[in-house]
Amino acid sequence: MKFPELKIGNLIPTYPIIQGGMAVRLSTSRLAAAVANAGGIGLIAASGMEVEELRQEIRRAKEKSKGIIGINIMFAVRSFKDLVFAALEEGIDLIVQGAGFSRDIFGWCGEAKTPLVSIVSSSKLAKIAENLGASAVVAEGKEAGGHLGTDQSMRLIVPQVKKAVSIPVIAAGGIVDVSDLQEAFNLGADGVQMGIRFAASEEANGAQALKECYLKAKKEDIILIDSPVGLPGRVIKNEFSDKIISGKQEPPLKCEGCLKRCKKNFCIMEALNNAQRGKLDRGLIFSGEYIEKITAILPAGKIISDLAKAYEAL
Repeated sequence: MKFPELKIGNLIPTYPIIQGGMAVRLSTSRLAAAVANAGGIGLIAASGMEVEELRQEIRRAKEKSKGIIGINIMFAVRSFKDLVFAALEEGIDLIVQGAGFSRDIFGWCGEAKTPLVSIVSSSKLAKIAENLGASAVVAEGKEAGGHLGTDQSMRLIVPQVKKAVSIPVIAAGGIVDVSDLQEAFNLGADGVQMGIRFAASEEANGAQALKECYLKAKKEDIILIDSPVGLPGRVIKNEFSDKIISGKQEPPLKCEGCLKRCKKNFCIMEALNNAQRGKLDRGLIFSGEYIEKITAILPAGKIISDLAKAYEAL
């Protein structure tokens, strides 16, 4: 079976696979470059980074790869505009934006002639994004890890979005193995975005303890928590998530003001940084719904080549 062609602006990857931009600092230049070199689209997670840090990550990724490199950024972060402008100035290939809706970014990307991909959870938002100038949309369902914009399945959202827009539709949420790819493409998706499968890769910038947690986790370990961002978050159950749910997690003593709006029920940046560093008892471990499908930590290039061989053999 042949992959569909994914064309975002003038960008056409060898394989219609986008590596999810996972913050904080799980998706850095090393992972993005490895995915791009394997024929996919590699994303650096800009949320939670300083502006100069992002510039350096983009430069490193471009030095390591001749493939397609983009960033993923949340509209919710206070430094949103500065980070977007830094990426555009560094000649980033594309920008994927979610966790809120920014109308300004369409103009910024349009002026820079940089494709913008909007993460949406409904056909209504997808149509708005297309009318504002999006080059593609990521239709993300409830199966995804991290912050969720819907309680509907990717299986329902993708066909609805596909009917509503004429730009490419990229399916996201719970896509781990070749059967998930096949289902997404059968639903009409032009590409897929995969997060947790690449979080559990050799090049992902997470501590070994975090990657081992992914391997040990089972379906029953996946729960939802109330994030300070104002959205539900899908995580792996641990001591920290238990405190959040029971209301025993104390609010931060000091606030860095990293988000435009924050409920301050806990510090999300500190919690994500702790998970990335392997301090799991104090960390928030974002994960997709189908974590049990991951049984090995593999190089990103092998993940893509294995998926390609399996799909082409169907």
